[in-house]
Amino acid sequence: MIGRILGLYFARRFANAVVLIFMSCVTLIVLVDFLEMARRTADREQVTVGLLALVTLYRAPAFTEQLMPFAVLFGAIATFVLLSRRLELVVARAVGLSVWQFITPPVLVAFLIGVFATTVFNPVSADFKERANQIEGEIFTSASSGIMPQSKKEFWVRQQSVDGQSIIQAQASRQGGRELYGVVVFEFDKADRLVERVEARSATLGDGAWILTDARVLVPGLDNHHYDTYLIATNLDPKQIQESLIAPETVSFWQLPAAIRSAEQSGFGAAKYRLQLQSLLARPFLLVAMVLIAAVVGLRVFRFGGVGQTILGGVLAGFLLYVGTKLAEDLGEAGFVHPVAAAWFPAVAGILLGVLVLLHREDG
Repeated sequence: MIGRILGLYFARRFANAVVLIFMSCVTLIVLVDFLEMARRTADREQVTVGLLALVTLYRAPAFTEQLMPFAVLFGAIATFVLLSRRLELVVARAVGLSVWQFITPPVLVAFLIGVFATTVFNPVSADFKERANQIEGEIFTSASSGIMPQSKKEFWVRQQSVDGQSIIQAQASRQGGRELYGVVVFEFDKADRLVERVEARSATLGDGAWILTDARVLVPGLDNHHYDTYLIATNLDPKQIQESLIAPETVSFWQLPAAIRSAEQSGFGAAKYRLQLQSLLARPFLLVAMVLIAAVVGLRVFRFGGVGQTILGGVLAGFLLYVGTKLAEDLGEAGFVHPVAAAWFPAVAGILLGVLVLLHREDG
């Protein structure tokens, strides 16, 4: 009974610390992002404070999702350090609890936070990010050029149609890939010979064709022609162009399996989507690794002293684990490491390292 009560107490303290740190970071990010959006839209009179606040709200989950491991790490460090300095962990040991018994509640809470982040928070983040992109498109699309400066990254789409193969380049996209801006299309015949190059202000995906507006058609050996509307046949739908147009981070966890199948059917590699899916599945275990690292720091405080140095060491260890996770994801995205290994190795390694250190230092 005492162990259960103390377990609930430790879990509540840890959960409160994580929520407090996470909400503090969210507040700071929202404030900074709101000020940045206000600066970018200062010359647009139609943009109101309410609209800026709405865009900032929609953008916030995508930014704060990356903070979750650090919120868990700092929350766990704060919890264990405070429990140590107040001698509450000493009392827990005195009533017969081992280190594993008072670490288990925070570990379970961290795992549940990871499950919630993957299954609930991530879909909300992806949906809000799409809404933010739509509003930003309406704000920043210039009437003269129609190009939305959503990203400096160029997108490429390859397609097959009744006319042959086409390669589409776009500067920006929205509406889940149904609208493209700053479009260049290279059309090839069935013998893979270049037939024409089309430059257009924008393109909209219709029923079996891309509808290009303000298009300029360049045919080798002939004069250029301008068309207000120009059609290019396609066999793609919005789901099949996600691999090139939609970043994996903006695809909901529940939609990733379908996105992988669609990407493979359209002829693109699905490595980035597979990596994102495995990373989301591994997220609860990454948060558990963060708690174990914090436990090593918290236990060292009351036994060996040096609060500041040990806290700094724990933060550094957690940061290195996070950097290692991102490095592994980059290697997986580049194809040097299998997506499963890239996503799971940092979390598993962090858990094993934390358990090993605790086993070495503790007699419980």
